[in-house]
Amino acid sequence: MYPGTTGTRPATELSTSDRPRLARHVRLSFCRTRQRPILQLPETVVVLNRSGADILELCDGRHTVAEIVAGLGARYQTVPGDEVRRFLTRLVARHWVELADG
Repeated sequence: MYPGTTGTRPATELSTSDRPRLARHVRLSFCRTRQRPILQLPETVVVLNRSGADILELCDGRHTVAEIVAGLGARYQTVPGDEVRRFLTRLVARHWVELADG
């Protein structure tokens, strides 16, 4: 667990049953100037592409990774589940996304 948090754990490899959510210090937003979705972090802004934003919109701690992949599949024809897991794994490693205990 991260210091000062409960119900979260770090991950070296995401499972389809993990329930990702944005960390408390991270906010998904839309930048009007750039006309792009962004992640706002302390002293940092990360510009996202649409698919990255779509993944993170579903990271609410209720949806499993499998449900996120299925939800994206309803929007797009092909959704490589392994790419979604790699994307989320990188964000978990940076402490931008946490995994809620099921």
